[in-house]
Amino acid sequence: MNIQMLGIDFHLADIEKREPISFTQNQVLELLPKFKEDTNIISCALLSTCNRTELYINSSKIIDIIGLFSKIAKINKNEYNKYFIIRNGKAAIKHLMEVSSGLQSQIIGDDQILTQVKTTAKLARKAGTLDNVLETMFRRAITAGKKIKTETSFYKIPPSASTKSIDMAQEFFGSLVDKKVVVIGNGEIGRLTAKLLVEMGCHVTVTLRTYRHGQTIIPPGCKTYNYNDRFECIENADMVCSATTSPHCTITYDEIIKLNKIPKLFIDLAMPRDIDVKIYDIQNTTVWNLDNLSDVKDYNVYDKIKADKIIQKEISEFYEWSHYMNSIPIISVLKEDIIKRIKFDKTYKEIEKDCDLDYAVEISVNKAVDLVLNGMKDIINPDRLSNCLEHIRRGF
Repeated sequence: MNIQMLGIDFHLADIEKREPISFTQNQVLELLPKFKEDTNIISCALLSTCNRTELYINSSKIIDIIGLFSKIAKINKNEYNKYFIIRNGKAAIKHLMEVSSGLQSQIIGDDQILTQVKTTAKLARKAGTLDNVLETMFRRAITAGKKIKTETSFYKIPPSASTKSIDMAQEFFGSLVDKKVVVIGNGEIGRLTAKLLVEMGCHVTVTLRTYRHGQTIIPPGCKTYNYNDRFECIENADMVCSATTSPHCTITYDEIIKLNKIPKLFIDLAMPRDIDVKIYDIQNTTVWNLDNLSDVKDYNVYDKIKADKIIQKEISEFYEWSHYMNSIPIISVLKEDIIKRIKFDKTYKEIEKDCDLDYAVEISVNKAVDLVLNGMKDIINPDRLSNCLEHIRRGF
C-alpha cells in the first residue's frame, strides 16, 4: 500500500490557476480511468471543489504523481509545479480527514465539503477505480467529518460560502432589507443563497433556464425570471449572485456596460467563475469571488484539539484494519503450517490409525487461529506474523 495525494488549493494558488483543473462530475468520471491506465496505480479518486482539486492514489510503488496528473489533465507541468503539494502515507490520510471535517476549508467548518467527499468516493466507485484501501480511507474520513460536525461547535452556525458572502454583503450595504437581488443558478448553492437572502429581507429573483412544475425547486419567497432575459432583471438590481456550473461566463462585460444602472455588488460563487474578469474594473462596482470569502474568525482552540483527537483515532483504526488485511495471506499459511505441525506429532499418528481426524483437526485449528488472531487485531502486522511463522517452522 502506497497512498499518495497531489493537491492544489486556495492556500497555494489563486482562482485563475485553479480554474483550468476544476472538474465537473462528468469530467471526473472521464479522467479516473485514464489515471488507472498507469500499471502502478491500484486505485484512485479525484476530489474537485471550488477551492481545491486533489488526486488520491493507492499504488504499487511511489510514482511521479505530478507528471501523471499534468499529462492526464493536459496542463504544463513546469508552470504548475510550484502550486502543487504532495503528501504520502499518513500525511495524505490525515489531510483527507481534515478536508472532510472542514478544517482545511477556506471557511473553517464548511458544511458542504462532507457531501463533496462522499461524492468523490461515489464517483470513483462508479468509475471502477476504488479498491478496498481507498474505500476504507474515504469511509474513515467521512466518519471523522460526521463526528466533528456533531461533537464540536464548528457547525453551530452553517459557515458555507453562501452564508459568508451574505454576511459580507450585509456589512457592505449596511443592511440588506429591501435590497433587490438576482440569483443566477438554481443548484444547491444557488438555492441556499436565495433562501438566506429572503430571510435577510431581500427581494430575490432567481433566473431559470427552464421551469417544470413539481420538478423545479424554488426557495419560498423568490420570484423567477427567464435566464435568457437575465440582464433585463439585473439592470434593476442592487446585487447579483451567480452560482452555476457553466463552463462559460453567465455575466459578461459587454452586456453589463449596456445597462443604464449597474449593480453595486457582484458575488461569484462559481468555479470556474461566472463573472467576466473585466467587470472587476468597472468604477463604483465591487466583485467578490471565492478567494474573497476566507474566514477571518478564529475557531475555538478546544474544538480544534477535540477534532484532532477524532482524526487521530480514525487514522489509527484505518492502520489497524490495513495491517490486518495485509496479514491475511500470512494467516492462511500460518494455519496450514500449524495443521502440518499437529499431523507430525506422534500422538496424532497413533490416533490416526483408529480414525480419520484430518477434517476435525483442520476445523479445530482454523477456529483456534481465527479466535486468537481476531483478538489481536490491534497489534497484528505482517512482520510479527512472519516471525511467528518462522518460529513454528523451526520445530519441524
